Amino acid sequence: MITQTEWLESLTQNNTPDFAECLHYLSSAFPLLTQLESTIQDPEWHAEGNVARHTEAVLNELYQLLKNDAVHITGRERQALILAALLHDIAKPLTTRTREIDGNIRITSPRHETEGRNLIAIPLMSLNLDYSVVTRIMGLVGYHNWPKLLVIKNAEYRKYLQLALNADIQLLYWLELADMLGRNCPDKQKQLAILAEYRMFAEEYQLWKYSDIEAFLCKDIQVKATVYQQRYVNGYAVNELIRGDISLPSEAIARTYEHCQKYSRLYLLFGISGSGKSEWIKQHKQNNWHVISLDKIREELHGDRSNQKNRGQVLQIARTRLKAALATKHDIVWDATNLRNDYRNQLTTLGRNYGALIILVIFHLDETTLQRQNLARPYSVPTHVLQRQIETIQWPTAEEAHQQLVIGKNGEILLYSNNFDCDGAVP
Repeated sequence: MITQTEWLESLTQNNTPDFAECLHYLSSAFPLLTQLESTIQDPEWHAEGNVARHTEAVLNELYQLLKNDAVHITGRERQALILAALLHDIAKPLTTRTREIDGNIRITSPRHETEGRNLIAIPLMSLNLDYSVVTRIMGLVGYHNWPKLLVIKNAEYRKYLQLALNADIQLLYWLELADMLGRNCPDKQKQLAILAEYRMFAEEYQLWKYSDIEAFLCKDIQVKATVYQQRYVNGYAVNELIRGDISLPSEAIARTYEHCQKYSRLYLLFGISGSGKSEWIKQHKQNNWHVISLDKIREELHGDRSNQKNRGQVLQIARTRLKAALATKHDIVWDATNLRNDYRNQLTTLGRNYGALIILVIFHLDETTLQRQNLARPYSVPTHVLQRQIETIQWPTAEEAHQQLVIGKNGEILLYSNNFDCDGAVP
């Protein structure tokens, strides 16, 4: 019997494991896999049966594609694609329910893609995988419903761009092709035709062949004399294209002309308690940084950073300080867990209103390391609180910020994206 690490490596080669084999090696990391067999699906949309049967069928269809039309997918991409196929419906045991649609009772799993991405984010870090594989799997699982939705909704270019910045747009096509081929439903041919349209639009928008979408988009707007100014133009060009504020990257040059001369950098930290946020600040803090820490404000008010009373007052003080720093173009670090999308969106919206460059610093570690580091802190949180954070985490998306920096164990830089000009620290 080979080890889990050896088994994972075999996926980069020619191994084609069935669902039972995958369960043997990965059920400890992803316990919900053991519940797929008992999770029912709609008998019309998924006549093949429960989620485990569907997953088995998807894996088999994917292996056939990898031998034929997708034979060019090898190595780490192959590994990511197989693991994404295994995990693509991982959240269905938690999200499956019945609802009435057009007078009929149907079985649905709303938001299982997004929830699946959140669920696998921390467990994936316990596996011996290259971080590029981790991000690919998360993107594929979290966005595997998008290809068909974009076509059905006749989506604009900006939505395809948003998808390309969050997931591997090519691998997503092959995953969804296997996903649809692994279903038994009356409209399969129609659904396959929709996927063909998705590929056509992705190619037409020139998003199919570029691995670094940001670099491709910004290649013709490198006009600034300083890295400081250019970084701002690049960040806003990509972000405003996604938001539909501009149609061409070149429009960002004029729109950012004044703000790029002097702007605030808003470092929004994202990480579970014990992930190393405070240590990162200590190591990289610049003299002009304004650090806004909710824990320290609680300590100011109550003499105890763990006191959760008067939460509204704490947030109001923090936002007042944030607005003051943004107005004077200071660089700011918002030091909190920031695990919820709606909470982060309030901060990023405020930052954009002041013309700040928003940098999301993501701390991505495995659960064992998080627990160990939390217990070693002077102010640790209870184990059940840490577990709750892991279970309810809402992972960031590319469009939330202008730049992203991902930090792993011991402060290691795992990824920098959105034209993050990394010199080993921070911009």
